[in-house]
Amino acid sequence: MSAIAELPLEMFDAAVRRLHNAPLLYSFETPIGARECSELVDGLAAGLAELGIGAGDRVGLFLQNDPQFVIATLAVWRLGAITVPANPMLRERELSHHMHDAGAKALIVLDELWRDVAATAVDQTDITVVVTTNAYDLCAERAARAAEPFVSERTTHDLLTLARSPRDGWTPPPAPGPGDTAVLTYTSGTTGPPKGAMSTHANVAFGSETYRSAFRISDDDVILGIAPLYHVTGLIGHIGLALAAGIPIILAHRFDAAASIRLAQHHGATVCIAAITAYMALAAQPDVTPDSLAKLTRAFSGGAPIPPAVVDDLDRRLGVRIRPVYGLTETTGPTHICPLDDSPPTNRETGALAVGKTVPKTTTRILDGDGRPLKPGETGEIAIKGPQVVAGYWRQPEETARAIPGGELHTGDIGVLDADGWLYVVDRSKDMIVASGFKVWPREVEDVLYEHPAVREAAVIGAPDKYRGETVWAYVSLKAGMCVEEPELIAHCKARLAAYKYPRVVHVLDELPKTTNGKILRRELRALATQRETI
Repeated sequence: MSAIAELPLEMFDAAVRRLHNAPLLYSFETPIGARECSELVDGLAAGLAELGIGAGDRVGLFLQNDPQFVIATLAVWRLGAITVPANPMLRERELSHHMHDAGAKALIVLDELWRDVAATAVDQTDITVVVTTNAYDLCAERAARAAEPFVSERTTHDLLTLARSPRDGWTPPPAPGPGDTAVLTYTSGTTGPPKGAMSTHANVAFGSETYRSAFRISDDDVILGIAPLYHVTGLIGHIGLALAAGIPIILAHRFDAAASIRLAQHHGATVCIAAITAYMALAAQPDVTPDSLAKLTRAFSGGAPIPPAVVDDLDRRLGVRIRPVYGLTETTGPTHICPLDDSPPTNRETGALAVGKTVPKTTTRILDGDGRPLKPGETGEIAIKGPQVVAGYWRQPEETARAIPGGELHTGDIGVLDADGWLYVVDRSKDMIVASGFKVWPREVEDVLYEHPAVREAAVIGAPDKYRGETVWAYVSLKAGMCVEEPELIAHCKARLAAYKYPRVVHVLDELPKTTNGKILRRELRALATQRETI
């Protein structure tokens, strides 16, 4: 792959010149031309600048998979500011943590999320500018849903009003450089609360170009945009890829399997990257056949291990071979991709399907417990170094030095690199839960359980789940004299955590298993969960 010649904004401007009025985005059936996108981006950037947003400021994005996410991202970058995308499933406490930690000055948010979550969350932050938008403002077929006037007790600004207001003579500030931070993506690490991974404009450009090259993108391709845009997969595999190649993305607000198939057929989607559970949902549609997605010739998946049997089943039902991709938030996208001309092998010892081969300009090492490199075929921690690795964690130099010494990311994932260059991920950081591709840090859930007045001890683990890979289970013991039903504890967490984080099962035990020094033994709880599932 050639060296990166363009940064994301340069890619966008080049895409506008190539496409002119041809679509860069689809909102359901509605096409949005590249030139219209450019006008909205510059208009919104000018509006944000008038409201005091400038280079280096952090701007939260609390949005779904709508065109406004792409437009807002580019507008913030046009100002040299930094986006802070937030999962729209976050609750008040989680959103306020992300925005407060980032020192966000502005928030761009869907009307419904402002009403339900963000209006109270911002009180705990430094946010002074709020820009709201209706999900269907740019969707002609559903414009009636956007017609109802939005009313807020707090002063807010409408995104399209800002973007379409005349500002003769406005010129953007100097473009951000390759080392400037483009996005803070909050991730639950292996040692504590969520941290903001600082992806630079060069990181974003490299990841985007990596996908463009590996997927062999042509001018005729169309992206089925079903990965969440707030996640690094959607940011790089959808937005970044569209900018790098100048091709359109199909967006449909939230993932809906039936709608995704219909829109893929309508617009002729040819390429997609998504969680394996999304492909399983597509295949589960009652009328789906290999002809349903006939033009979808390249489908990739990352975020969670893929059982070989699932790949075979999806190939039969969807008519396209799902190829694995491996990467992390801290690598701004892919570090390993299965080449289009190859089929990933299966590790004979572990049964793990290979996640791909190392992408260009990137090195992979497998390290033992003392940080020494291991030979091909030996199992250890995966360490990655390359142009996609983030500059560090926001305002956490000690955590950066621990996890990314010398610019090499120590992933915490356990893997094997064979003699042919295939990487196998055979385990993860011991306590991290991955449910349908979403990472859950047990301590965050435990902290919420400890807020319940009846809970004395709490431990959260990932229990095997045939569909989600893992699901969140909790074990608690109660304070003396206290009594609480398990559904009450689930409801307590559900009200305070994103939908993918709260425990689906809570078991009350007299005592949680511990070591002699009092540390809770999660491995025994995992074994207990596995035993319950097999009974």
